[in-house]
Amino acid sequence: MVRRQNWFTVITISCAVLFISLVVSVLIGSRTLNLSRAIQGLSPDHEILVSLRIPRALLALWTGGALSLSGVLFQAMLRESLAEAYTLGVAGGASLGAVLAICFGWTVFGAFSAVSVAAFLGAAVVLGVIVLIASEGGRMSSLSLLLAGITVNSICAAVILFLSNLAGFMQSFAITRWMIGGLDAPSYSNLFGLTIALLPVCLLVFSRSREWNVLALGEDWAATRGVSTSRLLLLGCVSGSVLTGTVTSLTGPIGFVGLIVPHAMRLWVGADHRILIPTSFLIGASFLLISDVLSRTILAPVEVPVGVITAFVGGPCFIWMLRRKSRGLSS
Repeated sequence: MVRRQNWFTVITISCAVLFISLVVSVLIGSRTLNLSRAIQGLSPDHEILVSLRIPRALLALWTGGALSLSGVLFQAMLRESLAEAYTLGVAGGASLGAVLAICFGWTVFGAFSAVSVAAFLGAAVVLGVIVLIASEGGRMSSLSLLLAGITVNSICAAVILFLSNLAGFMQSFAITRWMIGGLDAPSYSNLFGLTIALLPVCLLVFSRSREWNVLALGEDWAATRGVSTSRLLLLGCVSGSVLTGTVTSLTGPIGFVGLIVPHAMRLWVGADHRILIPTSFLIGASFLLISDVLSRTILAPVEVPVGVITAFVGGPCFIWMLRRKSRGLSS
């Protein structure tokens, strides 16, 4: 097991993996693509490349990277390697917003679908509720965040089940399909908006790498080093929620990415967030890109939702992590 790597080598390898994954995602699918015809602008290969493959690959890149980065944040804040964004209920809020939009028949909201807008608003409302519950006397602790997130997430799940039970057949199918999580080719305007929303958050998270290192050692330790733990926890919660809620509003909840990738990267590069954050983003993006390729090809021409692929890969990995953690506690 390698704990320390040369930073330049690690980042170079991660970038190379991402580049290869991106190329594979664009070139491989349920339909064979004639690249020369696509580059020459000849239909339908050009249309498939420009309108379907490239936007979908870019969405997978941002989604995998954002979910992995949010996982790093929540694991640092809660000091728990099995924590992820879904633990704090943000994805549950997004799912509830989407389910409400489906049940009430909302369709279009400007350039975005009403389901995506409702999902983002649901995540934002749930974030506000969690922060309100977890804050006491202007202070916030990781334990209160965790308990508030689990509670609110359970409530959202109960409401979703209730609404699904009342919905008609077509609505129930749409709810189930959305809840599995999947990738569709977005418009370039949506991708531009996604980039504008996520890029500043990613840069902000990376700029606080040293503080995440201190916080991961404990809130009391961080406080003695001059870190305002309440503000840092609030910043981490908001940043992780924006990362998760934004991509989830477009893809639905895609599980295990924010859990498996940060844990694997921590085993590879160690716990220093100055290197853990960028590598988790790059490898998380690569992981979802390859998962999307499998979702399109494994049963072609039938497409398997990418959330099913990540669950099949992430489930056994989670069990292994849980057993490894249990053995560590018992030794």
